[in-house]
Amino acid sequence: MNNSGLKNIPSIHEVIEDSRLQELINCKGRHVVKDYIVKITNDYRKEVINNIDIENNITKEIITNEIIKNVIDLANIIERKSLCKVINATGIILHTNMGRAPLPKGALDKVADVAGNYSNLEYDLLKGQRGSRYESTETLLAKLTGAESALVVNNNAAAVFLCLNTYANQKEVIVSRSEQIEIGGSFRIPDIIKRSGANMVEVGTTNKTYISDFGDAITQDTKILLKVHTSNYKIQGFTCDVKGEELVELANNNNIITMEDLGSGVLINLQDYKLPYEPTVMEQVKKGIDLVTFSGDKLLGGPQAGIIVGKKELIDKIKTNPLTRMVRIDKLSLVALQEVLKIYLEESNVTKNIPILDMLTKDIDELTNEANNLKTLIEEKLNEKVEITIINDDNATGGGSLPGVVIKGVALKVACKNTSSNLIQKKLRDYKVPIICKIRNDDIILSMRTINKQDYDIIANGFYDVMIRL
Repeated sequence: MNNSGLKNIPSIHEVIEDSRLQELINCKGRHVVKDYIVKITNDYRKEVINNIDIENNITKEIITNEIIKNVIDLANIIERKSLCKVINATGIILHTNMGRAPLPKGALDKVADVAGNYSNLEYDLLKGQRGSRYESTETLLAKLTGAESALVVNNNAAAVFLCLNTYANQKEVIVSRSEQIEIGGSFRIPDIIKRSGANMVEVGTTNKTYISDFGDAITQDTKILLKVHTSNYKIQGFTCDVKGEELVELANNNNIITMEDLGSGVLINLQDYKLPYEPTVMEQVKKGIDLVTFSGDKLLGGPQAGIIVGKKELIDKIKTNPLTRMVRIDKLSLVALQEVLKIYLEESNVTKNIPILDMLTKDIDELTNEANNLKTLIEEKLNEKVEITIINDDNATGGGSLPGVVIKGVALKVACKNTSSNLIQKKLRDYKVPIICKIRNDDIILSMRTINKQDYDIIANGFYDVMIRL
């Protein structure tokens, strides 16, 4: 045991009164900082007792300095684990790890207004009595998709689960072997079917499934014919899949429900913007599919939500399922979704007013112009410390949408002289507003498609602050 190390450990009171911690106390509060000090001091004491790398006759001043440094480092680590804004310079538009779709400004303003006040969440202002939280979005979704009714829950996995549990508990669900997909976080369609209480009947082969495969598998226990859109992968080559209208005809002849999980939930024709075809919700509803489920925070461009549209009689029964309350959408996500749907309903500049669609549809000329603006700002800050080049860049949609599709884009290649790009990348990630970027051939790559113009100054200042300290 190192006795001098123990004897010279400062008291908690001595450390917390040190002026170097005052800013941290003002920000986090005295009790929180005290907890940090207690932890760091106890850790140091254990090191001394175990004689781990502690010098003999170490002074109280040195120990105090070390404890204060470690307290500040601990506070920074904990802060980095808190949910915060980041700048996505990766070019991956629906970045699952970064929260997928950013919300439009109008939706953000409405969320702030509702969050800071009471709201008519479940209060009918016309009747002066209890109302339904789903009514506003149900009306909007019905108008937009042509469906008879709608229900919104907290995510799409819950939407799929609710439909299956309501109509196929202890009964059969038939699904193609090629559509037993795994979505984000290792959630698999077979697992969701099993947890819903339904029995999965798989038909067809990995690459080919015919309508006859479904027909041959129908029994008196069959309740749902399920189609799952392959929104996060593609099967190419010698293939055949069953069309929605084929399932509808077969199901109607056998008094069975048809259901399709679309995943991304597109409400516009992407081909109008020179993007690959993706089935819209409206198309699937028009085919007569009874229940269609999709996400709110993917290509729709809204908050996290699971949306069910379809036949009113079927959705009314889902609403009465006790599990619906367990997965219901919260008021802030609900109001954000409401405002996003209103943008679609107005049909005016939809692609410009919804951030995700704006990113998807920007052309090369617009991206090049934005790249020049950001390049100028960074160069003004750093003069000759960096060499910046505008380059072509391939972007991905991400978020389990438009698999395999490469969108041509533009990026800044930032070559930092005499400095490791890995170190710069880490420092940018540690910046007060974290800047997440790529490295390619030892250069920093800033993909313009996913960078908000309002963040240009933050990026330029971030590079300056990082480079000036290296």
